[in-house]
Amino acid sequence: MNSPIIQLLVLAGIAVFLILRLKNVLGTRDGFEKPPVQAPASSRKRRDFEVIEGGPDPDIADHTKGMPDAAEALAKMKAAEPSFGVSDFLGGARGAYEMILMGFERGDMADIKPFLDDDVYASFAEVVEMREKQGLTVEAQFVGIREMALADATFDDATGIGEVTVRFIGEMTSVVRDNAGEIVEGSETKVKRQKDIWTFARKMGSDDPNWQLVATGE
Repeated sequence: MNSPIIQLLVLAGIAVFLILRLKNVLGTRDGFEKPPVQAPASSRKRRDFEVIEGGPDPDIADHTKGMPDAAEALAKMKAAEPSFGVSDFLGGARGAYEMILMGFERGDMADIKPFLDDDVYASFAEVVEMREKQGLTVEAQFVGIREMALADATFDDATGIGEVTVRFIGEMTSVVRDNAGEIVEGSETKVKRQKDIWTFARKMGSDDPNWQLVATGE
């Protein structure tokens, strides 16, 4: 076999070896496949930002399912006072419910007066005064809140006053005693459920951070 033929066979063997190595490293492709194209970094960031900006506020959406008017009112409250948060408000309302309810049950009206609208205060005070005239005292112990949910919200564009209505189901023990100390109502051991629908109001953006109870119902 002459030298040119030997050289050709060696080159062919090298070519086959290189092809096999390339297949092992790169794999195989069927047909023509376009390489993946990444969007420019600036474009991706802008699109993600637009999704976040245009989407619903979870702080509002989580509490207003099926209540578009309430959601709109809460959004206006946030626009008037950016630091306002629905979840934060509900956390405060939970504490206010226990404080006001127990203050009323025990007749400690002075302690809760700053958190009551004038009409609500007058209504509560009238009941407390009537109990005192009848010689009745209430012994109450708060157990906890079984259920709590935002029920409605409104915002007055003219006055900037926001109102948030909350539904509570509380649990407590309560007894009413007469002048002789005898129980005339309730039980010291039986836990009863207290259902309330309370509306709190506040001028959004004001320096006073306290909400006032402006209406009660069941």
